[in-house]
Amino acid sequence: MKRTDLENNSERTASWTAASLTAASAVAALALASLGSGAFGGVPVQDAAGGYLSSTATPVAPATTAFSIWSVVYLGLLAYAVWQLLPAGRRSPRQRAIRPWAAASMLLNAAWLWASQLGSLPATLVVMLALLAVLVRIAVLQWSVPPGSRAEAIASDGTFGLYLGWICVATVANTASLLGWALGIRPGDPAPSLPGGIPAEVTAVAVLAVAAAVGVGLALRGSWAPLVAIAWGLAWIAAARLTGPLAMPAVGIAAGAAAAVVLAAGVLVRFAPSRRLHTRAPREAHA
Repeated sequence: MKRTDLENNSERTASWTAASLTAASAVAALALASLGSGAFGGVPVQDAAGGYLSSTATPVAPATTAFSIWSVVYLGLLAYAVWQLLPAGRRSPRQRAIRPWAAASMLLNAAWLWASQLGSLPATLVVMLALLAVLVRIAVLQWSVPPGSRAEAIASDGTFGLYLGWICVATVANTASLLGWALGIRPGDPAPSLPGGIPAEVTAVAVLAVAAAVGVGLALRGSWAPLVAIAWGLAWIAAARLTGPLAMPAVGIAAGAAAAVVLAAGVLVRFAPSRRLHTRAPREAHA
């Protein structure tokens, strides 16, 4: 057998192995996530950690309905796991770079759910920050090389874009939960205040402004999927603060405005005349 044939066979074996391990990671992570979420007798996430992860725990906690986005993200991860096993996915140099990070993101998600079951808010935040860093790394890799097809844009960029956007919002909520726990503020306290007498509403509005700025920054990258997830999370923070036991009208209005700003930035960047004239065709498929 010629050396070239040996090299090709070795490369094919390596690509199959990496793709198979990624797919196995997806299945294992989703199974662990199901167990860790309390679906089979454990504590539901909103009731874990003393209620600090519930929709009324802090001023920036989204309403429970917001978490339905996980169904879309999980379906996307399964679709990605299958797509990257196909010939186009196995051959993609872009996917060779992304696969280890993709597998890590899935396993970290399962780890976060298990940390919540253990009731450790510090552990949940550490895992969440690690997950956010991994997803940012995936985004950078995807931005560096445009997708080779619309299928890749949907399966890879779309899935991990939604994942990144939602984790940006979840990190805000998780951080606020840990802060509330550390300061001894009880979940659902109708008038929480920070040290120095600073009203929680003021801090919440500032945090929402930062979240909107992150969304605008992603819009400038031309990525739609993260914007949708960020706007979704912000909209449900608005819904949770405009009504219910932890109603804070100022925070609700600020969250709604932040969601609108993120979506508006995406629309303006997407349809800007200069973008239409100068964006290359492959980038049009960018999720």
